Amino acid sequence: MSQLEPGERRRFNIDPIENVDYHLDLDYVGDGIRGHRLDVLVPRPPAPALHSSAPASLPVYVYFHGGGWTSGDKQPLTKYCASQAQAGMVVVNVNYRMATRFQMGHMLQDATAALLWVRENIAGYGGDPERIVLGGDSAGGQIAALVAAAAFHPELAEHYDLEPVLAPEAIRGLVQHCSAVDFSVVFEKGFIMSLDFVRILLPGRGRGMSLPHAARFLSPIEWLGPDFPPVLVTTSERDFFYGANLNFVAELRRHGVQVDTLIYDRARRNTEHTWQQNYRYPESQEVYGRLQEFVRQVAPAPHPVV
Repeated sequence: MSQLEPGERRRFNIDPIENVDYHLDLDYVGDGIRGHRLDVLVPRPPAPALHSSAPASLPVYVYFHGGGWTSGDKQPLTKYCASQAQAGMVVVNVNYRMATRFQMGHMLQDATAALLWVRENIAGYGGDPERIVLGGDSAGGQIAALVAAAAFHPELAEHYDLEPVLAPEAIRGLVQHCSAVDFSVVFEKGFIMSLDFVRILLPGRGRGMSLPHAARFLSPIEWLGPDFPPVLVTTSERDFFYGANLNFVAELRRHGVQVDTLIYDRARRNTEHTWQQNYRYPESQEVYGRLQEFVRQVAPAPHPVV
């Protein structure tokens, strides 16, 4: 699905948001492939007052799309990202290489390369590289959560041959929309995702590996601790990762991590898996409001030096 049909492009992007500047398809690795492109969305500032000082830098929200690790693209998330940008943050919307040709290690290495690009370049777009919030939906949420965890757990970083490029204190928060945060649910009878599917995320399709052991390195829930950044979790009873998200929230609280939740019951018909992408839904607009308040709380502007 990386090559999107026109109808798919329009589905979530009708009536583009005008008070945002769009810097599209920036190559964050330098090899020219679609999987190594990102967009930077910057809110347009109001007209400056006479004799006003330079505008302060903004928090940065780095987002990874979902698609089951095998499909998807940043483009349908453009309006979702612009909705957050217009609220006062710089948003980075990231593509990455996907299965079946590539495995989880490649995806996390791409996410790390994107964060390196952000660290070195985002100030030029008005963003603060010391105030970063990571986020994603479904598979993208899992990638965002593992990259965040790798900054705090050398064992996880070493497993995927990652060199974390952000200081832990620069990762101010994590946003999770219907994310695949607990792979223990995969071993439950009747779960939507098969064990064979899990194998495509592993080198050599997992030959010679114990899947429960491998699942530990796929599961963000296994890498939490008291130093983990604050988290916003949005899910619903209609989400097939609902149970995984409840487990994740419980484990965050067990470790004393600040966690905010927005969880809908089954009666809310709009809230199927990754509904947050569709700006038309009232439930999506509620998510956006909570997300924007979360970013303001966890990545506030620094106090001016006097």
